[in-house]
Amino acid sequence: MPPRPSAPTRSRGGRARRQDGTAPAHPGPPRPQRMLRPLISSLRPYRRRLAVAVTVLLAALGATLAGPALVGYAINDGLVHHHSVRTVDIAGAAYVGVSLAYFFLTRWQTLLVSGTGEAYLNGLRKQVFSHLLTQPLAFFESESSGQLLSRMTADIDVLESLVQSGLSSFVTSIGLFVSVMVVLAVMSPLLWLVVVVSLVPAVLAAARYRTRSTRAYGRVRELIGDALAALDENLAGVRVVQAFRQEKATIERFKAVNATQLEGELDTVRLASRFFPKVEWSGVMSTVVVLVAGALMVRAQIVSVGTVAAFVLYLANLFNAITSLSSLFDLLQSSGAALATVYALLEVEPTMTSPSRPRSLPGSGVLELDGVHFAYHAAGDGDPGQGARLVLEGVDLRVEVGERLALVGPTGGGKSTLAKLAGRLYDPISGSVRFGGVDLREALVAHVRERIVVLPQEGFLFRGTVLDNVALGRPGATAQEARRALSQVGLDDWVAGLPHGEDTDVGERGAHLSAGERQLVSLARAALTDPAVIIMDEATSSIDPGTERRTERALARLIEGRTVIVVAHRLDAAEKADRVAVVRDRGLAELGTHDELVDAGGHYARLYQAWTGHPSGED
Repeated sequence: MPPRPSAPTRSRGGRARRQDGTAPAHPGPPRPQRMLRPLISSLRPYRRRLAVAVTVLLAALGATLAGPALVGYAINDGLVHHHSVRTVDIAGAAYVGVSLAYFFLTRWQTLLVSGTGEAYLNGLRKQVFSHLLTQPLAFFESESSGQLLSRMTADIDVLESLVQSGLSSFVTSIGLFVSVMVVLAVMSPLLWLVVVVSLVPAVLAAARYRTRSTRAYGRVRELIGDALAALDENLAGVRVVQAFRQEKATIERFKAVNATQLEGELDTVRLASRFFPKVEWSGVMSTVVVLVAGALMVRAQIVSVGTVAAFVLYLANLFNAITSLSSLFDLLQSSGAALATVYALLEVEPTMTSPSRPRSLPGSGVLELDGVHFAYHAAGDGDPGQGARLVLEGVDLRVEVGERLALVGPTGGGKSTLAKLAGRLYDPISGSVRFGGVDLREALVAHVRERIVVLPQEGFLFRGTVLDNVALGRPGATAQEARRALSQVGLDDWVAGLPHGEDTDVGERGAHLSAGERQLVSLARAALTDPAVIIMDEATSSIDPGTERRTERALARLIEGRTVIVVAHRLDAAEKADRVAVVRDRGLAELGTHDELVDAGGHYARLYQAWTGHPSGED
């Protein structure tokens, strides 16, 4: 009653990256010292169910081991020594009984093991997703979305395959192998040594296969992750591909990526084609060796005929277990690699965390940047690491309560980075950002988000209704509060004109609304948050003329009485600001009112001259 071998299964997945955006070496096989602790911790809620599963497994193994023992008893006591048909009948009936017990116990064990595995994977999905949401913005800007999707889908799907088709068989085969070896050693130590020697070729083949297949499967997961990332990028940019007639070139590039992946997959197939026949051959040869050695021992009266018969049956169980494990080796290897990449992702500690003893932020206050340094791909909180790109160096800036500050400068000069630092989407590598005298790193991240809201240039909407998306502005917000936010920014008439009013479905990423309408929802969402400071890319720079005026009115209502920092791409926004900061050459090159900077004749004056098309100082 051995476990049935499972067909080899392979996986899909990808590789993780370091938080600084560089690709790490492939994680390789799961390291016990790194994975055992989180794995045990994850399985702790299921310990009772696992204890029952182990008990059932031991009972099923007992039923399996009883079969050959009963055959040996029937031969020795029923046929050789006493010639008792009754003894043979009793042994046969007992064999049928243990076979039925094995059937029901194995079914119960499969339900327990697979059910526990499914519950574990469900928890792992939630754990990975929750962990991703704790990461700062810099993590997602340096990571490939295709690679992250691979962690959540392809890698965990591989583990799903293991749970559904292989885990129960794997556990049973391991238990069967160990228990059969113990029983054989007790029955006849000398004949057991013959079995051990006959297993040496299979063990050596398995060791070589494990070493080579580990590298091969690691490469496959890396290549599949690259293919998923390429697919994600090309689908996201399909409009550009079609607009510039790049379909053929894009297809050719994707074919090249898939060809590399195919070659990696074929490497694993070639390895398996050499390994599995060796296992089959070892099983046949071991049976022959045991029969020959057993016959010689029977002639020398060292063992009985029944013992040799039981040994042959046990040996069949033993090699069925080995064959089952060999068939599962592909799935185990890919599952181990998948689990390693998932746990590698879970090991990435969020760089932006709340302190254990947070300080309270005031309802309003001055926003200050003091000696701020920032570099992309920094090695840590100290000096930038090798290869880091220093963007800001020693920036000092003070934004008064209710002031409107415009940040201008050349592309790549650091103005957007400065705005994100002010909203604590990034943390500086040195220096501090304070609100009301409190360093933002000393406050709860959730409280920072309540006081300071960062609005992107284009409002992002989730699937659902207009009201659902507005309600995202504050956790636990009611529908009535979301309606008040819409009224606060003067959008009642606009909402009433939608096909289904506030219940209008916005579609995927707000596809059912125009860019301007999406921004209107985003402004209402910010109004619901009721922040003290609003930081935004110019809210009307990419909006269609039909909604620009309405957006400007809504924005005027939103920023009334609040501190505002605007990343200005058009200088009309700078003209309306109380002060203008020119960000270039890793710092603030100029700071003052619009008129002061125009009169100064510096960089801002030249920008303004180029924008207006007439010399500085002219009307």
